[in-house]
Amino acid sequence: VQLQASGGGLVQAGGSLRLSCAAAGRTISRYAVGWFRRAPGKEREFVSAITRGGDRTDYADSVKGRFTISRDHAKNTVYLQMNGLKLEDTAVYYCAAGTWWPMSTTDIAYWGQGTQVTVSS
Repeated sequence: VQLQASGGGLVQAGGSLRLSCAAAGRTISRYAVGWFRRAPGKEREFVSAITRGGDRTDYADSVKGRFTISRDHAKNTVYLQMNGLKLEDTAVYYCAAGTWWPMSTTDIAYWGQGTQVTVSS
């Protein structure tokens, strides 16, 4: 499975972005899909995930109430709607697919390339 993340960019604090994770090669409907991020000088951390059926979601405490994850099986795509962005959300965001729940960085079957999100003041 090839995962393609997109939608990053430069946004002012308080603004919004929607990231997309599109899969090619195979359907990702059999996988849980998550978003992770790596800020400069920090380790990659979990942001959000959604089960393969879309019936459960999980969020890091730092993004709860601001970010929403969703998936569209017909489009083989997972989205991360990010509202109320803060300076500390600046990072490279990666999407990933796996079979374990809850998701973590150690149980990933496929990683996508990152997309840069930069939040300015």
